[in-house]
Amino acid sequence: MRGFRVGLLIAAALVARPVLASEVHLLTTGAFKQVATALIPQYEAQSGNKVVVENDTAGGIIRRIETGEPFDLVVLTSQAVGDLVTEGKLVSDSSTDLAKVGIGVAVKAGAAHPNFGDPDAFKQMLLKAKSIAYIDPRAGGSSGIYLAGLIDRMGLTRKLRRKTVLVNGGLVADKVASGEAEIGLQQISELSAAKGVEMLGPLPRAIQSYTIYGAGINVKAAEPVAAKALLDVFAGPAAAAVLQAKGMQPPGM
Repeated sequence: MRGFRVGLLIAAALVARPVLASEVHLLTTGAFKQVATALIPQYEAQSGNKVVVENDTAGGIIRRIETGEPFDLVVLTSQAVGDLVTEGKLVSDSSTDLAKVGIGVAVKAGAAHPNFGDPDAFKQMLLKAKSIAYIDPRAGGSSGIYLAGLIDRMGLTRKLRRKTVLVNGGLVADKVASGEAEIGLQQISELSAAKGVEMLGPLPRAIQSYTIYGAGINVKAAEPVAAKALLDVFAGPAAAAVLQAKGMQPPGM
């Protein structure tokens, strides 16, 4: 039965100690961080608990989990959450899809807006740009992995190599705002939250890639009860408006 294992975990925690304010350790990808930080104050006010947030690329988080870094709740790509459940690292009944987001295009605030409304226009934009930034695929970020593959399929890898700025985690928008890159490509939720840039819109539909983000509770969570309550907030009705405001969508859309 769904929720049975989580229920046992929570019941055992409640028996083992009195209910006190807890410190919940959250690992999250950068794409969901803006949503998480917007919803956490509501959770902290309702529960009296505190949330400690650390973010990284999806690949970086997986490496941290594999090396035994302690955490209570993790937000990752849905596929990665499923893999961690299979490996016995996350409580299976806690696996929950939270959001969906596509990749967008950004330029420095005040800069000219290039045309990228269809795949050919997008290709020409990349060829004309003085420099392009996206997440280094070797860092394990889902947008960087997809974009490197897309550029290769378009036959542009060699042509763009010298003007590509690979970002080893963090915000691609920082490179655009500083002038190190003319064009920034990353998940819309991360570009929309950045200062000093304009998020111009999503990739053309024919070449767009959506990532589903989900969450799960650590089987060794120090605070399973508090982690489950935080997960309920992330998946609850209050999250819908926050997702939209932060450039994301509910997972079923």
